[in-house]
Amino acid sequence: MKEYIESVLAPRLQGDGGWVEFVSLEDEKLTLIFRGECSKCLILNRCTDWIAQKIKDDLGKTVTVVPVRKKPFFWDQD
Repeated sequence: MKEYIESVLAPRLQGDGGWVEFVSLEDEKLTLIFRGECSKCLILNRCTDWIAQKIKDDLGKTVTVVPVRKKPFFWDQD
């Protein structure tokens, strides 16, 4: 799953200025960190639904995506 996230999904999100990182897959819960533009996106739920559907279509697995938003470290600097 990690390789699929990194090689298939991450490049698609990079095109919009976002970034996704695999954290874990436990039972059917896929935890992902969203960075860049994704960290402040107002429609992140649409993206997580799309990710879940792509995984089902491409890998035949049903997952629930648990998003974790992380701002780039430099956004917290004064």
